[in-house]
Amino acid sequence: MICGIAAALSVGSAGPALADDGSGLKLQAGGFVGVAPEFEGSKDYRILGAPFIAPAGDGIMDSGTIQIRSIDDIRLRVINFSGFEAGPLAGWRFDRNEDDSDRLLGLGDVDGGLVVGGYAAYHLGPLMPFVSYHREVSGDDDTGGVLRFGTEAKSILGPGFSVTAKAGASYADDDYMDAYFSVTPVQSASSAAGFSVFSAQSGIKDVYFGLSGDIPIAPDWSFKWSGTSARLLGDAADSPIVETENQFSGGVGLTYTFNSGF
Repeated sequence: MICGIAAALSVGSAGPALADDGSGLKLQAGGFVGVAPEFEGSKDYRILGAPFIAPAGDGIMDSGTIQIRSIDDIRLRVINFSGFEAGPLAGWRFDRNEDDSDRLLGLGDVDGGLVVGGYAAYHLGPLMPFVSYHREVSGDDDTGGVLRFGTEAKSILGPGFSVTAKAGASYADDDYMDAYFSVTPVQSASSAAGFSVFSAQSGIKDVYFGLSGDIPIAPDWSFKWSGTSARLLGDAADSPIVETENQFSGGVGLTYTFNSGF
């Protein structure tokens, strides 16, 4: 979620495009400032910021060959036929350290690592239903996989001026739910917050709705904004670790588009 802000603000989740004069790849560089929960289920937020550089977009519904949806959802489109597209994806899942919050003390750390998977989507006019799978394949902890499904809709309001809406849900397997929402007997005994034992099972983890936009403010300069609201469901919402089911992330950024020359 945290780095999803950066990706959403970076290039509108789009892929590479050649400059009009054919002289090279178009890139966007800039920086962002955002807010996100301290951990999944936290009621406390942290402020973050970072620079970035990524391919610039090339059309309606972010139809580039490389599509950056979030830090764990960087897509490579290898199939593109009659509105259907699909391909592999990769990314990174960040760790959760017990010193991220007093509430996590005694639970131990959850390792992050490399994420791989795949996605499929279909263009229906302004709508794009999609499904994607993300599984961590490195790190000492098995944090499992997440299946996301939903619909995106992008509206072009003017040259360089767009708004994208996204709504959907996430299904998490047993390994993911155990890593982030279960409390083992050992963790219960060592928990500073005195959590009781809890076994989280696979199921729909959350539903979400997001809006993002791109506003041109000068030649080659764009203002980016993004906000996502999610609500934890099922065992994720019932976990004693969770302080609130309602989760929000958002931020703003500024980008400069330039020709790479290669």
